[in-house]
Amino acid sequence: MPGLVARTVAEIRRDVAAAHSRDPAARGVAAAEIVATWPGVHALLAHRVAHALYTAGVPFLPRAIAAVSRAVTGIEIHPAATIGNGFFIDHGMGVVIGETAEISDNVTLYQGVTLGGTGFATGKRHPTVQDNVTIGSGAKLLGPITVGHGSKVGANSVVIHDVLPHSTVVGNPGHPVRVEGGSSQATSFGPNPAGG
Repeated sequence: MPGLVARTVAEIRRDVAAAHSRDPAARGVAAAEIVATWPGVHALLAHRVAHALYTAGVPFLPRAIAAVSRAVTGIEIHPAATIGNGFFIDHGMGVVIGETAEISDNVTLYQGVTLGGTGFATGKRHPTVQDNVTIGSGAKLLGPITVGHGSKVGANSVVIHDVLPHSTVVGNPGHPVRVEGGSSQATSFGPNPAGG
């Protein structure tokens, strides 16, 4: 039991640290206020409990916790979704994270983001988001795609293909406008005039 308490306190500290470091509105705000009033933190804490119960094979309770969390925060996270450390949901209303979604460390989502599936297939059907990724408001990432380390997805983008590491993707359909080392070779607006 002491190990569980220590781990839980460490997770809460990491979640609060993520809010402090990535939300300008959290600067100067006490940790207790963030824990008490940030809906993204509430949803994440509820998910950590629901996920632990889901992984342990407890019936009903994980989904009940997820349903109450969704009703209170407006953020829906399936209990089976895996989420790493330093995850932050800013504002959060309308965020949906599907059952087989995998989110690595230090990922930021803004309101209205969907990590969703594309149909009724079984197995892996939701995105994998690697470390240090930022996903803008209203973006929809659909299917078993991978969003590479250090990437950014622009607001309201619809992404249905893998995103290269250290790139920026925008639009509908999502297309790269920047890849580490320069701009992408081409965009939907035509060839890159810089040639890189």
